[in-house]
Amino acid sequence: MDSQKLERLPANGGEIEKGSAHIIVELIEYEHDSMVSKSILKKATGSILAMAFEKGEGLNKKILHFDSYVQIIDGTAVIEIDGNSKTLKTGDGILIPAHSPSQILPNGRFKMLLTVIKSGYEDV
Repeated sequence: MDSQKLERLPANGGEIEKGSAHIIVELIEYEHDSMVSKSILKKATGSILAMAFEKGEGLNKKILHFDSYVQIIDGTAVIEIDGNSKTLKTGDGILIPAHSPSQILPNGRFKMLLTVIKSGYEDV
């Protein structure tokens, strides 16, 4: 990736430059034996994170109080929601309903976008 492209990527804790085009899969890179996340947008009403997982890495089962949308942008992963598993590949997405137990299991290394929408749950 050239330095001009790198300048438009999120800085540590920052967001991408508004109004500039980018290649989604290049927003984040894999790191050996780890999970990496980078904030694309963070607001009081929700957030968008780019995440990269090395082989064997995933997200443990948890219950979020908000609707979340997972989109695989590289590789494949198994998404489990309320005990039902779905294998997603590059380009696939799935909506995880609020208050549903879910986990993201590795199926090799993969990258994803996670969008969390907080509006509509003001009583939480």
